Amino acid sequence: TNRNKRSITIDIAKPAGQTLVRELAAQADVLIENYKLGDLKRYGLGYEDLSILYPRLIYCSVTGFGQSGPSAHRPGYDFIFQGEGGLMSITGERDDLPGGGPAKVGIAVTDILTGLNATTAILAAIEYRHISGRGQYIDMALMDVIVSFGANQIASYFATGQIPKRHGNAHPNLAPYGVFRTGDGHIIIACGNQGQWKRLCRALGRPDLPEDARYHDIPHRNANRPALTEELERILMVKPSEHWIEKLTEADVPNGPINNYQQVFEHPQVVHRKLRVDMKHAGGGETGTVASPLRLRETPVEYRLAPPVLGQHTREILSDVLGKSEAEIENLKRKGIV
Repeated sequence: TNRNKRSITIDIAKPAGQTLVRELAAQADVLIENYKLGDLKRYGLGYEDLSILYPRLIYCSVTGFGQSGPSAHRPGYDFIFQGEGGLMSITGERDDLPGGGPAKVGIAVTDILTGLNATTAILAAIEYRHISGRGQYIDMALMDVIVSFGANQIASYFATGQIPKRHGNAHPNLAPYGVFRTGDGHIIIACGNQGQWKRLCRALGRPDLPEDARYHDIPHRNANRPALTEELERILMVKPSEHWIEKLTEADVPNGPINNYQQVFEHPQVVHRKLRVDMKHAGGGETGTVASPLRLRETPVEYRLAPPVLGQHTREILSDVLGKSEAEIENLKRKGIV
């Protein structure tokens, strides 16, 4: 989060601060802003203002509901969009089970996905600029993104008219496919076909189960899911998770543990892939960051700058990027512009 960024603070409410932003925009390929609808326009820093001066500038606005429509003026947070955009209607335990009801995802998924989609849009705009020589405006809305995220569930709704529901950790069409109790916790078992189901039964020491009429095929296993879960957990709870993970992996049955983040970063694969990157921080010592998942052979990701403290690079940016003298920088600081 904020790795490889430099931080400058500017008071954009003051004309001299607005001038600095325009000067920075002149040096930039892309400007990304996350203000409420129309806020930057009030300071003469909207797309229409800057694109006249810098027609190659790509200007990306990120708001809750977008730049138009009856909700465009509304503020909002990730949590709001998980609910209003439909995600919480399919997340959480079934309503008829203990603990049932809507639940948000544990990560601010709308925020993260909007950033990823904004990246895609910016890269597309850069490609267009290679052809046309012109930048363009990008209108990113958290509401748009979280609705599009539900595409596969929505496609089913459009096709059948049936409103998708919460299924908790269960799969709506497959069994056994979910979280199961073991002797010391829980594991995930996911059988997507008959071959995996039969291999699971053999690994559990119950090769007879596929012959049981209740569990013979997927439709019957779905219909008898509670009994099937009880049957499997009776076996699984005899031994710890580690035993079953090893045994099911050997049997080529899809499975996995449910790790906390300490366990994640002790995972041999995570260690091998070097997914933790420690960097020297301006506040002293080192700060841990998560490695980029982008593995580019010719242009590998570089870890240059630790996440900055607020305004850490103000003087550096004013000097290196804008060519301001020490006297000019001191004058800006004295006036509270930076």
